[in-house]
This record gives sequence, structure tokens and C-alpha cells, in this order.
Amino acid sequence: LDSQYGTYVWPCAVVLAQYLWVHRRSLPGKRVLEVGAGVSLPGVVAAKCGAEVVLSDGEELPRCLQSCRRSCLANRLPHVPVLGLTWGRVSPELLALPPVDIILGSDVFFDPKDFEDILITIYFLLEKNPHAQFWTTYQVRSADWSIEALLCKWKLKSILIPLHSFSADEEHLAGSSLPGRHTIEMMIISLAQSDGT
Repeated sequence: LDSQYGTYVWPCAVVLAQYLWVHRRSLPGKRVLEVGAGVSLPGVVAAKCGAEVVLSDGEELPRCLQSCRRSCLANRLPHVPVLGLTWGRVSPELLALPPVDIILGSDVFFDPKDFEDILITIYFLLEKNPHAQFWTTYQVRSADWSIEALLCKWKLKSILIPLHSFSADEEHLAGSSLPGRHTIEMMIISLAQSDGT
């Protein structure tokens, strides 16, 4: 993955930020981790809405981690921690994470070769935090790319969230020309066995 990708706001980030904004009254006091944060728009919105946020991106992507830090400083959030976490790797940083209620990920399902590593990390976090949820948006880039088999393999379930249910089915959101005409989907992923399924 080109480390430059983490230095831009992508359409999925705007859609996920919209979802957070619509649910802002439920965020104060929630413990939130954003994975693959890049410029961290969703995480910054969550922090501004009163959540206790930790931002993360690949430990091997220093420019992305620096983007997270710059976003925090630009938004007067110098206290928000930024961690290097590599998908699919159980690191001391991952093991030391405090409990989380919500995991955020915008456009982390970008490259199919990373899909399982992402879900391994999400599964690990959800096993540690069984009542947590992974709120994720992704851009549909190919009809051949799917995570359904991997969700089943890792005993995870997903619920598709219609964009119209949080006023994100428009070409312009919050004064931004993003998401434009891209096909964006949102889903919430959780442990399949958490409700007996």
C-alpha cells in the first residue's frame, strides 16, 4: 500500500464521519479505536463528540501516523493517542490497548490481500471486547471482492447499514464534494456468537 494513501481524506471517511455525527449523542464516554486512520476524520469527529479515542495506523507507515498526529493538532486534540498497529500482527501495542466499545475503519477493505489480516485484528479486538462493534465503510471497487467467507471463517457477522438511514446517500456531505458518485457501503461487524448465533 502506498503510504501516500493515508494522507488524503477519502469518500468512505466522510460517510463514516456522517454516521458518527448522526449518532453523536451516544458517543460521550465511549472508548473508540480507529484502525487504518490516515488523516483520521472519523476518529477526530468521534473525539469532538466526546468519545475517548485512540488512533492507529500501520507501524510501518510513519507518514500515516504523522497524518494522524497532524489531524489531532489541527483539531485541538493533542491528548488523543496515536499508535502504530499492523493488521494481522499481535504486537505489544495491540495487547496493551485499553478496552474499546467501537472500532472504526474507513476504506480499510482497499486491497484484497489485506482483508484477512484486517479481520484477524478485528476478531482479536472483538474477542477481548465481546460487546464492541466494528463500524466500517468501504468503497465498492470490484464485484469480485468479498469478505463474506472471511467473516464466516472468523465467526463474525455483519449488518449492512443503508446510507439513506443516516442521510449519507448524497453526492455532497457536510459541504464536501465527497463521496461524489462513488459506491460506498457501510456495515457493522460484531462477534457472531455474541447473540447466540
